[in-house]
Amino acid sequence: MSTVIMVVVAVVVVAAAVTAGYLALTQARSRRMRRQFGPEYDRAVERHGGRAAAERELRSRERRHRELELRDLDPRQRELYRGQWNHLQEQFVDTPEAAVEQADRLVTVVMGERGYPTGAFDDRIEHLSVEHGRTLDHYRRGRDIGARAASKEASTEELRQAMVHYRALFEDLLAVPAEDRAAVPGTGGAHARRDDPRS
Repeated sequence: MSTVIMVVVAVVVVAAAVTAGYLALTQARSRRMRRQFGPEYDRAVERHGGRAAAERELRSRERRHRELELRDLDPRQRELYRGQWNHLQEQFVDTPEAAVEQADRLVTVVMGERGYPTGAFDDRIEHLSVEHGRTLDHYRRGRDIGARAASKEASTEELRQAMVHYRALFEDLLAVPAEDRAAVPGTGGAHARRDDPRS
């Protein structure tokens, strides 16, 4: 076999290996982002017209998210906010529209307490998506129903659903960090109540 042929074969083999490595790397990155962002990943793909553009956007969110000074809630704060949530659920029986409006406010307060921006809704969504992508759809649905409730266009059942949606993000924001769960009694099932349909 001539030297030229051997060089060509070596170049082809190296190129194939580099291509295979690149594909494996991008597939692994895509899998990681799908796991991390949950339904928000698919929403970004649809919104940006493809996987590559969506992943660029999501990586940009990650970079901006790293600039936040996020903090966990201490146990007393968690209990205070849970107590406020329980009060809202009781209030729902008599004044469902007001309870939904206050649920939105309480979620926003907890966001701020954790260090998330609480300004424009789109800005909130982008920052929350990095760690709370799996509950963002709930937040959007709760907000949509709340907006309809403000103009008296939501049924009582829809308002009940709004409370369930808000609670999903609320519980996610209040969750004890994984590394602290072993030290806090009764937190092994921190997310167990999230899908409970009762409000």
